[in-house]
Amino acid sequence: MMYFVITTKQKDIMNKNANFTGQPIFSQLLNLIDKSEIKRQVKYYQSDKYYKKFKTYEHLVTMLYTIYHKCSSIREVVSGMQVCCKKLNHLGMVYCPRKSTLSQANQKRNTDVFKSIYKVLYTRYSKSLPDSRKKKSWYSRLYIIDSTTITLFKEILKNAGRNPINGKRKGGIKVHALIKADQDIPCLIKMNAASSHDIPFIKGLKLPKGSIVVFDKAYNDYSQYELWTEQKVDWVTRLRQGSVYQVIEDKPINTIQFKKGVIKECSVILGHTSHTNITRTKARLIEYYDIKTQRTFSFITNNQTLAASTIAEIYKHRWQIEILFKRLKQNYPIQYFLGDNENAIKIQIWCALIADLLLKVVISKVKRKWSYANLSSLIRIHLMTYTKLFAFLENPDKQLINYRTQHNKGPTLFDMGYL
Repeated sequence: MMYFVITTKQKDIMNKNANFTGQPIFSQLLNLIDKSEIKRQVKYYQSDKYYKKFKTYEHLVTMLYTIYHKCSSIREVVSGMQVCCKKLNHLGMVYCPRKSTLSQANQKRNTDVFKSIYKVLYTRYSKSLPDSRKKKSWYSRLYIIDSTTITLFKEILKNAGRNPINGKRKGGIKVHALIKADQDIPCLIKMNAASSHDIPFIKGLKLPKGSIVVFDKAYNDYSQYELWTEQKVDWVTRLRQGSVYQVIEDKPINTIQFKKGVIKECSVILGHTSHTNITRTKARLIEYYDIKTQRTFSFITNNQTLAASTIAEIYKHRWQIEILFKRLKQNYPIQYFLGDNENAIKIQIWCALIADLLLKVVISKVKRKWSYANLSSLIRIHLMTYTKLFAFLENPDKQLINYRTQHNKGPTLFDMGYL
């Protein structure tokens, strides 16, 4: 009979590892979510009422595993979790789902509970996310509005555009988002069919007094512009082609503004004069020439104090929300859904937003600069690795050297007393 004899000293050598932790990286990410809050939301929405084993928390963990591992099918999710089933205890899971269980939960569980979990996380971490490197006074007051369309393989939700020649029409879901520029994560999300218009999203949208909101030409609504003006909220957008307006006053342009690209500025009143039931609003029209693109842009705003070149710069920051949509689509599987129904699609999108928020929190807590794509790849590769996440992110090379040094100092078979 063969066996090993390991002394206490040798055990200390084996356990002495600065990188080792009792939890995998995935579990450390889940620790950022307060489980008591999840229980509170589950109780409010009654999302566990008809489930004996696969509770909301297990569902959330499974979907986050799907998101971080970029799984494209239920079979891939279930088989991947079954391989590391012994590690699921560290994640707080007591049940590994089957394909039918996960499919049914995606189809029937209330999506509002995942939406509420995202809101709770946003409320908890939003104050720690702002980027203090931006020194401009208006940046912390800037909000950005836009939408993105995700094409679906089936006509689950009605898509926009003409019918294809082959007659096989695909569906689409439109995700409307409002983000605070210095946080770079959505503070408000709404989802509907891709064929729906953008304007209803801004109807009745209440923003803090003194804030600045920027959006593109799709949100052309003079009544909402007038309402924001009354609420002391500044708005910036582009003038829609064919818009009717009346010039009240032409304003002079100084040399500094002209060198920055401003070629025209005037006060106008937007709206038709022949229709009495259409709201007319006073605005400031600015024409700006961009040297890089060699294009002329027409901006309209109700702000009367900021320089014309600053208004053009504010609109340029609208591209930040496009980068957000690109980040989500490139790093997470929100084009290959685990279900062919509206409920499953919304659950996966909400879980992708939760996964994105957790990684943004990780980036904010680490002093070392990481690109989002590199961090996302690292998490995907080492999701179930037992290593200290924040220690590794601060200095990967040092942690790797320490690991190799301590690993080489470990006992060999001869040191263990092989008999």
